[in-house]
Amino acid sequence: MSTVDLDQGWDLHPKVSVRPEPFGALLYHFDTRRLSFLKDRTLLAVVQSLSASPTVRDALTSAGVGDADLPRYQRALDTLAQSSMVIERAA
Repeated sequence: MSTVDLDQGWDLHPKVSVRPEPFGALLYHFDTRRLSFLKDRTLLAVVQSLSASPTVRDALTSAGVGDADLPRYQRALDTLAQSSMVIERAA
């Protein structure tokens, strides 16, 4: 079951720092002290645009993710949600 609904708004957790790297990025959560590696610069673009996008689907579209790749990116976002790197936007 998917955690991240593509038609809802999600944000980067306010306690997460993003450090872009040549391979993608490092995400560090200051509360949980967890570190995540993004090995995909497109995923980095999605994560960075979540707050400015009405929905996750809009963030994916603006990063150039096509319909065929949506499941892969949704799984990646699910993993980030499970580690509290991204959170569902409050209504």
